[in-house]
Amino acid sequence: MDGLKVFWTLTAKRQRDHIFEYWNQKTKSKSYSTKLNLAIRERLELLKTQPKIGKEIHSKSVRIISMGHYSIIYKVDQSNIIITLFWDNRQDPEKLLLFLRNK
Repeated sequence: MDGLKVFWTLTAKRQRDHIFEYWNQKTKSKSYSTKLNLAIRERLELLKTQPKIGKEIHSKSVRIISMGHYSIIYKVDQSNIIITLFWDNRQDPEKLLLFLRNK
């Protein structure tokens, strides 16, 4: 499965960007967001080579992989990894269940 391409859904991009904006405002700096973005990129590189490393949820095609306080929820097909949600694990878990049910 080498050569997988990563795509972000609009929802996942918005969630990720919202988290970056929150930390930029809270810390008055972009340093945490920069570190988080690097961690995301590293995790995605791992997924490109080992796409089934995440735990199956919801169905066989949907998986979740943790990054400390955050989780990446994604789908894998023959040539793509599609990031469907970028989740802050400190949020209400019921909110995540609603997202997953509507996918």
